[in-house]
Amino acid sequence: MNKKLSNQFLVNFLVIFLLTILATVLAFAMLSFASGLISGSLVKNQYPASAIIKEDYRQIDASGVVQSGGGVQVVDREYRVVFSRGLDTIGKEKLSAGEFTKFLTESKSRPYHYDIIYQPEGEFWLIVTFPTSIRMDFSLLYNEEASVGDFIHAGWAIALVALSYLLIIALFAFIYSRITAAGITVPLRKLCDGTRLLREGDYSARVDLRLKNEFAELQNTFNDMAARIEHEISLRKKSEEDRRRLILDISHDLKNPMSSIQGYAELLMKKSDLSEQESNEYLEVILNNSKRANRLLTELFELSQMDSPEFSLKLVRTDISEYIRQICGELVPQLERAGFEYEFDILEESVFVLLDTDRFGRIIQNLADNAVRYNPPKTKVTVNLTVQNNQVVIDFSDDGIGIPAHLANHIFKPFVRADDSRNSKTGGSGLGLSIAKRIAEMHGGDLILCICGNKGSTFRITIPTI
Repeated sequence: MNKKLSNQFLVNFLVIFLLTILATVLAFAMLSFASGLISGSLVKNQYPASAIIKEDYRQIDASGVVQSGGGVQVVDREYRVVFSRGLDTIGKEKLSAGEFTKFLTESKSRPYHYDIIYQPEGEFWLIVTFPTSIRMDFSLLYNEEASVGDFIHAGWAIALVALSYLLIIALFAFIYSRITAAGITVPLRKLCDGTRLLREGDYSARVDLRLKNEFAELQNTFNDMAARIEHEISLRKKSEEDRRRLILDISHDLKNPMSSIQGYAELLMKKSDLSEQESNEYLEVILNNSKRANRLLTELFELSQMDSPEFSLKLVRTDISEYIRQICGELVPQLERAGFEYEFDILEESVFVLLDTDRFGRIIQNLADNAVRYNPPKTKVTVNLTVQNNQVVIDFSDDGIGIPAHLANHIFKPFVRADDSRNSKTGGSGLGLSIAKRIAEMHGGDLILCICGNKGSTFRITIPTI
């Protein structure tokens, strides 16, 4: 690809090279045309020496020349300046033969135009002088009577100069084509290398072109695309890992109660001499484990149901202050049986929100279940309801054992528990907080764990008012 682009640029600049030669020839032709076009309008051509010369220099009319900014001088055969009007570049009244000869030979190199003519009858030289505006002394002359050797030498010199000129232009065109091609092929090569790395699975690949043109926009687009792909891949890996962990957790949590049910059922079948008390104890174990397995499956179904696009809440305009008071009243027997203390601080004013009353009650109930399950007796539970920035804020706090620091950022994930042992005495499925957070989010709010240095834990529920 790079080679093709470089060759294409070289071809393009060869075309420019040929056009440059053509433009050079046209430039000389146009300069010659322009010179002839403006020659008639120049002051020096309006007052040539041949137009004003007289046999008697005293009869020469120099007024037109002087008014146009020029000058007229007459030098006799003894090199004396016998007549002078206007601009005088000789600066002397008498010249030597050598000085006059030098003046004539150097007139072409001065910034003046000299028109010199000799009057044989009056034996004097008439010199008409004008300041030169712009002069380019370039002309190509030849004479057929010249020596053949001179023609050959001059021809070789002109050919050498022309060839050198063409080679210099060609070299510049070649170098510039390579530089221009590199300005495109180098960024393209880097982009191709980055794309190849992405194709091979290196999603951390980025391109740094250090440019500020259109390639910079392409670079940013590429890097954004690579960052998005990397993010999506990481999310996919994380989702896959979460799925595997979820399956392992489900298998683990179902295995224990099902194994227990199977073991005690087999025991009942094999031992026919069991007493009624022993049989009832075994049956109670089977019943409790079946309830535990059923509760886990029910919560799994509920969690998956909430992820379904077809799932929706039945929202009703509700006074949440009165609603939370009712929920807290229903919690009192549970908290008293567990030997807990409690305090409810609910806003007296009515605050209306859109609630699915059946679902939202699960949030408070799940938080209460966790508090009772993991904390010792005498723990104090506090429920506080306020309104802040058009949001209802419900803080559910306890002064119990709190949440371990290593679980604080993962507590709302499925099957994460404060009790890592997964024993049957605590009875938690690890899904309660996940379900509670989903319900809060579906109401347009959130459920978070407030990190503080105090004893216990505080869960904050937010929901927008209407």
